[in-house]
Amino acid sequence: MDIALFSPSSLFPDEDDTSSHNEKTEAQQSYEERRHEFPGMELFIREFSFHQLNANLLWPGTFAFAEFLVQHRSWIEGRRCIELGSGTGALAIYLRKSFCLDITTSDYDDQEIEENVAHNCRANGIIPVLPHIKHTWGETFPITDPDWDLIIASDILLYVKQYTNLIKTLSFLLKSYKPKDNKAVKRMEIEQNEAGVGFPQPVFLMSWRRRIGKEDESLFFTGCENVGLEVKHIGSRVYCIKPRHATVSGDNI
Repeated sequence: MDIALFSPSSLFPDEDDTSSHNEKTEAQQSYEERRHEFPGMELFIREFSFHQLNANLLWPGTFAFAEFLVQHRSWIEGRRCIELGSGTGALAIYLRKSFCLDITTSDYDDQEIEENVAHNCRANGIIPVLPHIKHTWGETFPITDPDWDLIIASDILLYVKQYTNLIKTLSFLLKSYKPKDNKAVKRMEIEQNEAGVGFPQPVFLMSWRRRIGKEDESLFFTGCENVGLEVKHIGSRVYCIKPRHATVSGDNI
């Protein structure tokens, strides 16, 4: 795996005012360029060397989730998708390139994150870049009528203090879902995966691989259930979360 370090601070000349120069240098971001192996594809991803909002690295859940989605591609093909906690945008880029998935990235309301996702899109041949929504969990979502029938995320349960905010955003996206056309609704209501199991619309699929205490994990899942969401583990540390009364033809996930 090749790694190259790039620091924009090196572009600034020395200044007489040392204090001012140090402030500028600290304000600039540094990155590491890495080649990452995804199923059937190599991606060139620029990651933050450090980012205060933790959008700096790819975690194990990203790669595990990619493998799971490849194995169950019929579950996501044709969907309109948004990824929460996109970070570098690597998973979304992979899904666009692999399945031509209609996918939007999303992360904290932070300009550096958005610009880095766009950089990684261009570096991997995604032009125009993927649409991106800056949103801090728990705050008012910038789109009042969300029409994503698939929400995905990987390794986003690290900060227990953010669970309430994450659940608030997730609940809004699932319960306020409004498809753009009725044809899409009818198609997705009867869509079934290869095992004949109905796949709900809308739905949140989450992969969780990082180690945290079971009590912390249960806080998130219990919090989801308390706001009317149904949680089910569907294998390979992937969880399906949907509105409690969402139904489809055939047996539900």
